[in-house]
Amino acid sequence: MPNKIIVKEKICNFYKKISIPGDKSISIRLILISSLASGTSKVKNLLMSEDVYASIQAIKKLGVKVLVKKNICKIHGVGMQGFKYRKNLLINAQNSGTLGRLISGILVDFPFPIKIVGDKSLSKRDFKRIAVPLRKFGASFSLKNNCNLPLIINGSKKLKSIKFFENKGSAQCKSSVIFAGLKADGKTIIKAKKSRDHTELLLKYLKLPIKVKKNKNFDLIEIHKVNKIKPINYNVPSDISSGAFFIALTVLTKKSKLIIKNVNINPTRTGIINILKRMGVKILFIKKKNYKGEVIADILVKSPKNLRSINCPSKLNSGAIDEFLVIFLIAAKAKGVSIFRNLDELNKKESPRLKWGSKILKMMGVKVISTKNSIKIFGNPHLEIKKKIVIQKYLKDHRVFMASVIAALSFGGEWHIHDKDAIKTSFPSFLKIIDTFKNE
Repeated sequence: MPNKIIVKEKICNFYKKISIPGDKSISIRLILISSLASGTSKVKNLLMSEDVYASIQAIKKLGVKVLVKKNICKIHGVGMQGFKYRKNLLINAQNSGTLGRLISGILVDFPFPIKIVGDKSLSKRDFKRIAVPLRKFGASFSLKNNCNLPLIINGSKKLKSIKFFENKGSAQCKSSVIFAGLKADGKTIIKAKKSRDHTELLLKYLKLPIKVKKNKNFDLIEIHKVNKIKPINYNVPSDISSGAFFIALTVLTKKSKLIIKNVNINPTRTGIINILKRMGVKILFIKKKNYKGEVIADILVKSPKNLRSINCPSKLNSGAIDEFLVIFLIAAKAKGVSIFRNLDELNKKESPRLKWGSKILKMMGVKVISTKNSIKIFGNPHLEIKKKIVIQKYLKDHRVFMASVIAALSFGGEWHIHDKDAIKTSFPSFLKIIDTFKNE
């Protein structure tokens, strides 16, 4: 069976209610935190994707027993010092930057060498950003070209606390340092540019010694050493990053309405909502509630009669960093010129996404002016595609694949989109849910 799909029919208007899988960021964090707990944690609605399975395999290699049945996962934590050593231990993070970076923080006190590897895409990404602060705790790190995987960690049993300024807005880097801080003597202090805060919220819920003071542009985080973590029972809410593709499909399809049920609307993740509201899209949160520190709601979206262009404030970037490919598609249909700046982090994802966003729009016939960290999109409310477009050789970035599917369904044309297995990393059921819209 060919590992590509062909899409050549636009979607019709729809009114749907859907459920989407569990949040990937939270799923991976729960697996890692539960491995350090003293006792058995139970996680429901765990995202069943390759990135999450890689996380399960990683803690199994460290001696943690894990049982998965359907979408319920039981993790028998071994405590803060309970990881087991095996000679020549190798952890394969596959495509997951979250796993590769966060587990590095957890292993800073492991007194034997551990090698972390990844797939072709992950091996191109920057791991120096976590090695630099983690070395300050007292652990030793070696990297390929002093930047990339494979990475070898030689931990230290005498970790000292550090002060660290995280200025990139990387939640993975921040969380890696937080995990290391849980194992270091004294008080670790992090001044962190705004980014998703699932790690902090989970640790607060578990009543661990973490303090967060929120300022306008930065958070000040204090962490103290922990001797014991209690097990956790957790029902993972749906992933807004996965929901973003269906939000975009609704916005781009006339006379359509969508409800996505039980979605995590953590304020650090709702950048796309804030951006689309500024562009004239009606989006409501209904049945809003607090769940173990996170905010959950159903999301109601209605397609607008007209889309406005946007001069996007950079302060919204971190909260929408995984959604910009579909935001660019929406800007392509807006009236006027949309401008997005300070997006260098977008090119440090699974693929250089800013470059790919620009490339896809140009293939669609959209006028684009881009630099290494910005993009200007000249929107066309009447845009229709009537040609063949081929998407391939994009480092199997799941978001490039899914954004291409949304573009095909929204604008027409004949799209040949290769490497459909890319969605297995984060959203294996994506195409099945898409099919329900075609059958509406």
